[in-house]
Amino acid sequence: MGLKERFEADVKEAMRAKNEVARDTLRLLLAEFKRLEVQEGKQLTPELELEVLLKAVKQRQQSIDEYEKAQRPELAAKEKAEQVFIQGYLPKAMDEDEARAALKMLIAETGAASKKDAGLVMKAVMAKHRGVLDGKLAQKLLGELLP
Repeated sequence: MGLKERFEADVKEAMRAKNEVARDTLRLLLAEFKRLEVQEGKQLTPELELEVLLKAVKQRQQSIDEYEKAQRPELAAKEKAEQVFIQGYLPKAMDEDEARAALKMLIAETGAASKKDAGLVMKAVMAKHRGVLDGKLAQKLLGELLP
């Protein structure tokens, strides 16, 4: 079962449970899936679904930052709740030790020898571990691992 089907079932559950955050967030995500299918003619794949979720989390984070800057804690709290809800559908993120091991393996695979090659490793990281390994953490660890 793809995320779209899971979301459709979860919307019904959220409506029965009167969970407004879940209901509204899932409806927005389903609308984005439909937009991609209808307007852009794209076939929904697991990679595209993951991309939509990551984009939604990033958008929520930007909104949270803006609301906090504008002294609007009630709106920031709503965005945080949506962000946490969406993150529940994302794969479990790597911790620092797992990330370090994955980066060491990718450094060996790509043959990176210095910090000049960090872009090459980051490209491989994003291709192989997108949504599971945070880009900022990967950059920080690459700075430590590459001479």
